[in-house]
Amino acid sequence: MSKASFLITLLGLAGKLPLRAAQLAGRLLGTVAWTFKTDSRRVTEINLSIAFPDYTDDQRHSMARSSLRHTGQTMMEIPLMWEWPVERCLGLIQEIEGEELLANAKKDGRGLLLLAPHLGNWELTGLYFSSRYRMAALYSPPNIKEFEDYMIRVRGRLGSELVRGDRRGLARLIALLREGQVTGILPDQSPRGKGNAYAPFFGMDVRTMTLVSKLLQKSGAKPLMTYSERLKDGRGFRLVIRECENGISDSDPLIATTALNRSIENVVREIPEQYQWEYKRFRHRVPGEINPYKPDRVC
Repeated sequence: MSKASFLITLLGLAGKLPLRAAQLAGRLLGTVAWTFKTDSRRVTEINLSIAFPDYTDDQRHSMARSSLRHTGQTMMEIPLMWEWPVERCLGLIQEIEGEELLANAKKDGRGLLLLAPHLGNWELTGLYFSSRYRMAALYSPPNIKEFEDYMIRVRGRLGSELVRGDRRGLARLIALLREGQVTGILPDQSPRGKGNAYAPFFGMDVRTMTLVSKLLQKSGAKPLMTYSERLKDGRGFRLVIRECENGISDSDPLIATTALNRSIENVVREIPEQYQWEYKRFRHRVPGEINPYKPDRVC
């Protein structure tokens, strides 16, 4: 059995779990990551010390432990989002906040650019919007072709179009937005290549994508921030939609990326324990600055 086949089989088995069981398994995974002082715990604690310098050590430790447990739950929920029937997945959404923003955004026929950070359950967020709109989402292909085919199939089972983050893919997103369609992006990843600027994120200047502002400038689309909050005791999720900060489409890259990062910060601060703090978001700083994950090296 190939590596991809084994992984797909494993996801299929995990996808048979009910939500409560999957979340319990995820919390156990997070607890293990915390207890054995893994690299995920180390990175999480470094990130939280940067983002929340006024917190006490006990507060940061508590949030780090909670964050690892939530990340474990996200990992165990993904097979459900990929393997469950769509109707069952959407049935997990118990409430929606900010739905009026969608109606207002679509009134004038403009395209809609949805920005979904790694907060809560972003797979459910994408599934919800693809159930309502003709939608395209930007993605980074995995190294294994067979697994990429599987990922495209499960994410696109409602007709959502997955677009690679290359020049052809970006042209496709712009065309769809100009037609008044909906596209989605995970906006809090550290970008590669030249399409970036250094902008503050939780008080530290980090490399930030300029893709969002370029798409908005070229399409005239409306941006909205969104996430799915995990409710307690396996009760499901609350889908939240928020306005973005002014300046996010500015032609000045620094103004635009600063507004983008501030928009992400705003929603992260609402449920900080459900953000993926295990990601090394602060590793690409202004050249010459210290790498917080490797203090003996500069960026």
